[in-house]
Amino acid sequence: MSRKLAGFLIVLGVFMIFEWVNLGFNLADGHPTAFYVVHGILIVVNVVIGVVLGVIGWRGLRAPSAGAAVRSRGADAG
Repeated sequence: MSRKLAGFLIVLGVFMIFEWVNLGFNLADGHPTAFYVVHGILIVVNVVIGVVLGVIGWRGLRAPSAGAAVRSRGADAG
């Protein structure tokens, strides 16, 4: 995974978490219970997806790049 893609996944995960938690706080009173149940499920699912994307991006950012692995194997062969 490239560093650009890993960074994008981290930013996307943080954005999703922020946006859906913000939506949860901004839900107005006066709706039927089903409205809150559905939106609560949507918020939980999307926050979990955001965390998963952030973890994948973080692991991709922390992993050694494929080019570095090829260069180090080439140095060992010589």
